[in-house]
Amino acid sequence: MKLARKIVSLRVPILVLTLLLLIPSTFGMAATRINYDMLTYLPEDMETVVGQDELMKDFGKGAFSFIIVEDMEPQAVSQLRQSIEAVEHVDSVIWYDSLADLSVPMELLPDTLYKAFNAGDATLMAVFFDSSTSADVTMEAVKEIRTICGKQCFVAGMSALVLDLKQLCEQEEPIYVALAVVLAAAAMTLLLDCWLAPLVFLACIGMMVLLNMGTNYALGEISYITKALAAVLQLAVTMDYSIFLWHSYNEQLTQYPEDHKEAMARAIHHTFTSVLGSSITTVAGFIALCFMSFTMGRDLGIVMAKGVILGVIGCVTVLPAMILLLDRPLQKTRHRSLIPDMAGLSSGILKIAPVLLALSVLIAVPAWYGYEKTNDEVYYDMGQCLPEDMDYVVANTKLREQFDMASTHMLLVDADTPEADTRAMIRQMQDVDGVKAVLGLESLVGEDIPMEMLPDHLRQVLQSENWKLMLILSEYRVASDEVNEQIATLNDILKRFDPSGMLIGEAPCMKDLIETTGHDFTVVNAISIALVFLIIFFVEKSITLPVLLIAVIELAIFINLGLPHYLGTTLPFIAPIAISTIQLGATVDYAILMTTRFKEERIGGAARRDAVLTALRTSIPSVLVSGMGLFAATFGVALYSNIDIVSSMCMLMARGAVISMVCVIFTLPPLLLLFDRLICATTVGMRHLDQGKQSHRETKKTTKKEETLV
Repeated sequence: MKLARKIVSLRVPILVLTLLLLIPSTFGMAATRINYDMLTYLPEDMETVVGQDELMKDFGKGAFSFIIVEDMEPQAVSQLRQSIEAVEHVDSVIWYDSLADLSVPMELLPDTLYKAFNAGDATLMAVFFDSSTSADVTMEAVKEIRTICGKQCFVAGMSALVLDLKQLCEQEEPIYVALAVVLAAAAMTLLLDCWLAPLVFLACIGMMVLLNMGTNYALGEISYITKALAAVLQLAVTMDYSIFLWHSYNEQLTQYPEDHKEAMARAIHHTFTSVLGSSITTVAGFIALCFMSFTMGRDLGIVMAKGVILGVIGCVTVLPAMILLLDRPLQKTRHRSLIPDMAGLSSGILKIAPVLLALSVLIAVPAWYGYEKTNDEVYYDMGQCLPEDMDYVVANTKLREQFDMASTHMLLVDADTPEADTRAMIRQMQDVDGVKAVLGLESLVGEDIPMEMLPDHLRQVLQSENWKLMLILSEYRVASDEVNEQIATLNDILKRFDPSGMLIGEAPCMKDLIETTGHDFTVVNAISIALVFLIIFFVEKSITLPVLLIAVIELAIFINLGLPHYLGTTLPFIAPIAISTIQLGATVDYAILMTTRFKEERIGGAARRDAVLTALRTSIPSVLVSGMGLFAATFGVALYSNIDIVSSMCMLMARGAVISMVCVIFTLPPLLLLFDRLICATTVGMRHLDQGKQSHRETKKTTKKEETLV
């Protein structure tokens, strides 16, 4: 209470300090770099990542792109190649005039090579950059190339994807926040007992969001998914804390109507205890993401855990100051709550408790099956998350349809590998299903033509002191089963000829990503469940209750993540991993709230059924407000966003909030009724209830025996 009273007495300095901290936070948020390349989050010791580093170190090359040029004369294409090569951070551009003079007919090229780079009136140029795929300078270079090329050219490759994704995110992110704020305000206005309070809550949460985003500067950079979701998620999961304080403050006002400061001090004290327990499970869900070997999970986990902690701090410091400052208008705009009394609904639920329990068991089987299938059906190709009319998607579609090329791999082969072995390796690789061509120094000239005949600048592009560089053109799409099998076969061939050789590029990285996240899903799920189990165990001092509460929320997660399979929807790979932990951490609070009240009633002497009825009736309004708040903050973003990763994750969070809310209201009460004896026997402070019943039954049996004997 001393700390709470101190906070009340320092309310003005607290508010002033917070407003001052928003200034550096604004600059920090603006200066935080955003990473749009998901492949950079792969573990650094993976061969594909090591190979990419070797490519940069030995060749001075990082990003790679194809440019499709349509309906342009060879002389004009040659001039265009020279213009592109002059762009800053473009290392080299390979086209026909890199091999031979334009006076030599292109048809004299080896047939495989000619068909690989020409289709109808279109031709291809290969562009290497001296900077990494997602570097800011690479994106600037791609932007300049598009300007130089005009409407006759199309830039494919990961850097073009990153650029388009960045531009789309920058356009949409302010709208995400606006939608979340408007819809959350609407939900709170309907569900609370004051017209002005939602605006005060949102102002406080907004300050904490800005502080969170500003302190991300210390992390160096954050992913675009984290940036797109952080503000919306922080608003959604910390909104409850403001509502707790508001209800507690108004309760205390009935006891201290003349001393609003004392009422607020007591409200802070009571709220901190409630909010601390509630926030720990949410933080645990986000912390679990930090155990992913795919480090984008750590990125999202740290930022969101920090956001929840700041939300708690804001709720017990900044919000009380704002409420006391605006106390008079807040009290004047209070009204009767629009949420009806839940006694009738609660009684009805308990009447059909066995039916609801049976229904939950029946739903669990198809839900689990759908959940397992959804995890197997996720997509990894980030191009799928963009609208079809984006420049990158248009370019990749043309590359696939006109040149029958869907992905490009790069080979690094030891420079000392004999030429005969290299040619044999190329021949074997060209016979692999889906390989359109293998391009290296050896494949650019016939076996009878000496390598010295090739131009020096071309040899420098494709060979260094340590490595030979080759391109493998594939007909198979990135992250498809076909390309993953192809990569495995190509790697087998490569290792036979050069055990130190490396196969790199977007598709091999995606294959590593698939294997990494498959393992991550199992690990993160287990850790999140274990952390939440331990938290509930210490909060409720029970062995049985953590199992029941987690089972209820896991049922909700199975339903939520099982629906995409039955609806024919494919999710981005990160969604099931993130949502399963976020939904567990953020919505298990609903179950904890109801269970805590059930325990209080039972310990207070209420019968089993009466305790469940009271817990259900008093908890439904709070669960409704929490669930609908999370739904409102995320649903609008899900409908609006053109970035499928953002849209999918927000839709899953919105739907998950509602499903968890329904499961807690309709499945948890029957479980509490059914397992009452077991709960009492395995929960500290409730064992005497079970023992009392046992003694009563034993007394009755003894009496009956005595009567029989008499």
